[in-house]
Amino acid sequence: MSGTVKKVADVAFKASKKIDWDGMAKLIVSDEARKEFATLRRTFDEVNSTLQTKFSQEPEPIDWEYYRKGIGSRLVDMYKEAYESVEIPKYVDNVTPQYKPKFDALLVELKEAEEKSLRESERLEKEIAEVQELKKKLSTMTADEYFEKHPELKKKFDDEIRNDYWGY
Repeated sequence: MSGTVKKVADVAFKASKKIDWDGMAKLIVSDEARKEFATLRRTFDEVNSTLQTKFSQEPEPIDWEYYRKGIGSRLVDMYKEAYESVEIPKYVDNVTPQYKPKFDALLVELKEAEEKSLRESERLEKEIAEVQELKKKLSTMTADEYFEKHPELKKKFDDEIRNDYWGY
């Protein structure tokens, strides 16, 4: 087996150890996304298993002496010479350089989206806290206290009263 294939299998195996599948699963919200995630994980495990079993093992060496005894040395020597003359070409990766810039651009876009999402999440948490606080105080709050926190509503109501607009 070529050394490159073994390296690929080793890298895939090590990568699988670093993936936090449970952590990612906790972030998924919709049922459709859960199904897609399960499919992704299953496919990844199948490919990783194939790489580990099929490509990570070295082939057993051929016992040429065993075949010399049964077939004859001239024919076996001819096969041995042909077998040893076979050269497996080394894999040259032409795809990665093509897609690496696109992937890096997606990573930058992902980081920006993550930051935007975190900011939005913080804003929403603050808003939720304000609404919960308002909910607690609402039963004992006066109109003046409410309008103190929301001056735009006070202005709107005052304008409607001044213009004799009562919503009819």
